[in-house]
Amino acid sequence: MNLVDAHCHFDFPAFDNERDSIMAALAKAGVDRMVIPGVRQADWGQVASTAASHEGLYYCLGIHPWFIDEHERPALDYLAQELRAAPRNCVGLGECGLDRLRGSLDKQQWWFEAQVELARDLDLPLVIHSVRTNDEVFDTLKKKRFQGPALVHAFAGSEQQARKLTEFGIFLGVSGIITYDRARKTTEAIASAPLSSLILETDAPDMPPAGVEKGRNSPTRLPEILSALVKLRPESEDVIRHALRDNVYRLYRWRESVDKP
Repeated sequence: MNLVDAHCHFDFPAFDNERDSIMAALAKAGVDRMVIPGVRQADWGQVASTAASHEGLYYCLGIHPWFIDEHERPALDYLAQELRAAPRNCVGLGECGLDRLRGSLDKQQWWFEAQVELARDLDLPLVIHSVRTNDEVFDTLKKKRFQGPALVHAFAGSEQQARKLTEFGIFLGVSGIITYDRARKTTEAIASAPLSSLILETDAPDMPPAGVEKGRNSPTRLPEILSALVKLRPESEDVIRHALRDNVYRLYRWRESVDKP
């Protein structure tokens, strides 16, 4: 059962001149799909062209909380226009969200709410960046009555937060965070969360697994993250692989069914 990297910034310059070799390595490693999130309007064209460059690449478009100051409100109208006209390999809105460690949370909240509303109105999956804001993210989705599929990518939070999010139907991104001994709170949350709520991702070139140089993460590291997840869970690797693929297909609404083991 092949793997999917549900969140990888494959358009970033770190992968320039390496994309062909990485795609070949992924095929050998059993990774057959990848989703590239957009983070700012200036990069949306590059995101779309990167996704069009190889089979098995998909993308989302959104405005990341780190880059809201680069945008004026008309950018949301343009985002809506782009999403409505996007080809079939555009599978969601994101990356958007909140980050307590960078910038003004009040400013971010307005942009996040606007994008939640847009995803709701366009009936699109939502990809969310959340740094120490899991409770605020939950409250926003509930306030805006968002009922579509959503991913809190690279989840880093408590068991209580994981329970609240998953009971609301939100997927949790499992990233290289779980390979670090210091991330005990997150690993315990991932270990106890419903398997049906977990999504595998790398967030490359960021968030490298333990032992990988900062900024040098790659989608080829996805099997390492899977191995770390298998050690945390009571299920067999085969069951976990099937569940992860089924979950990401439900998140991005891919039509093909996934056979159960």
